[in-house]
Amino acid sequence: MPAPTLRILGGTVYDPIHDIDGQTMDLWVADGRLVPPPDDPSTFSGKTIDARGYAVMPGGIDMHCHVAGPKVNAGRLMSPASYRETPGIPRSAATRSGLVGRVPTTSATGHLFAGIGYTTAMDAAIPPLHARAAHDELRDTPILDNGFYVLLGNAHRVLDCAARGDQEALDAYAAWALDAAKGFALKVVNPGDVEDYKQVSRKAVRELDEDVTGFGASPRQVVVGLAAAADHLGLPHPVHIHCNNLGIPGNWRTTLATMQALDGRRGHFAHIQFHSYDGDPADPRSFSSAVPKLLDYVRRHPELTLDVGHVSPGPAMILTGDPRAGDRLHRQLGAPWYNADIEQESSCGVIPIEYLPQKNLIAAVQWAIALEWYLLMDDPWRLALTSDHPNGGAFYRYPEMISLLMDRAFRAEALATMPKGLRDRSVIHELDREYSLFEIAILTRAAPARMLGLDARKGHLGPGADADIAIYSPNPDRRAMFERPRWVLKAGELVVDDGLVVSEPAGRTFTVSPEFDPGRLPAIRAWFERDYSIRFANYAIPADDLPAAEVVSPRRV
Repeated sequence: MPAPTLRILGGTVYDPIHDIDGQTMDLWVADGRLVPPPDDPSTFSGKTIDARGYAVMPGGIDMHCHVAGPKVNAGRLMSPASYRETPGIPRSAATRSGLVGRVPTTSATGHLFAGIGYTTAMDAAIPPLHARAAHDELRDTPILDNGFYVLLGNAHRVLDCAARGDQEALDAYAAWALDAAKGFALKVVNPGDVEDYKQVSRKAVRELDEDVTGFGASPRQVVVGLAAAADHLGLPHPVHIHCNNLGIPGNWRTTLATMQALDGRRGHFAHIQFHSYDGDPADPRSFSSAVPKLLDYVRRHPELTLDVGHVSPGPAMILTGDPRAGDRLHRQLGAPWYNADIEQESSCGVIPIEYLPQKNLIAAVQWAIALEWYLLMDDPWRLALTSDHPNGGAFYRYPEMISLLMDRAFRAEALATMPKGLRDRSVIHELDREYSLFEIAILTRAAPARMLGLDARKGHLGPGADADIAIYSPNPDRRAMFERPRWVLKAGELVVDDGLVVSEPAGRTFTVSPEFDPGRLPAIRAWFERDYSIRFANYAIPADDLPAAEVVSPRRV
């Protein structure tokens, strides 16, 4: 490895991947990576950051957010007034300006993530037809390394393959679609039901073994088929699952049945808070937490991982590939609603929303369910801190959730403002666990890196890792501590100094390019030319269109 050119001196380091819990040590950087110390540190003459007394962690990783593509732009257009409610980010000699609001602009997204110590963000749902626009947005988002998950759970070709039980054809199509879109992982959203919604509409609940109208394939077949494809192709991240029946009382049964359907295959369950509801679908008043009913199964199945999707009090924006959920909220709330059909592939729903847990019991239960997952899950290595930004609230409010996890007195103060009925619908009042800084580093750095299969480069501070480093001033007020890092480095470059963004390096895009039987390509082409309205030759994104892309190698599963 090259000789170091930067030393971070005497920081209190939290690096869970290497089991370092508050150890005072030096870190050394060269060419954007962490490197071993020089043979004689006393002769080092490069730049030094004096981190003595500061907490040092890898850069944060948001493994499930919505920051790119046409749905994000639709959300921006639907909430222009929100930009007046939050201060903008001024331009400096080294940076651009940006707007914050419910859905920040591209430059503001990079600034705000870096401003809380995050250096990597993965967009959770992009249809292949929207991949070009998504990559354009990601290229225009400074600082962050990135990637996205390709929506395939309602793609006609997937439904056709699942109905025929042709796993090899499904594997080939999944591999081709990932490479064509230059995506990172396979995503399902309300599998099968999005397509059914376009045809049948007002149906309330989707059963896991109920066939999709016109296809003869069920959500179970779709989920199991794509989970198997992710394993067969050696994808670094398993199939990323947004279960059926999001937001409906009693949906924990669907969530559990989907977990059981995987039958030992890897699976990542997204924004689990929205899928952990007890009660009667016909009676919203019965709405309560079902976390304890799911927790035992999750604990016994290490092949399953989760992100939480917590809600934060205040304004949010629903950006989802689940149009039925958006339609339902539109009718319940009377709020503006945008819905779009993405040809042959998915749909998109956008609706402004505001969570008021101090006034609304349902929002209070949602808030408590997220905390239950964080506080009851005894293995933080299989859980990631997310708000499904901006669905559960803005990512830049993560420090508030970190404070709720680390400070039970702060949590008690928040609980005291909630409706009295919450005590009968959640076990949150019984939980007194407090996270440590080491556990927060797992939840926000090490675990997401490992779940994404990026832990060779991300989420740790050992030699060979990207020099993405967040350095925080110690503060018993944990929200204040994580809201304003003292320094943040991206690939060894200083990007935040005392809370201010001082440079805007471009991030990299993580992609995969799985191998598949080329003999399957003519059938994909023939199907495409028959059923799509655009030409096959214009669909795939050439590799040279993404010069900053990094192809992640397959893994043995």
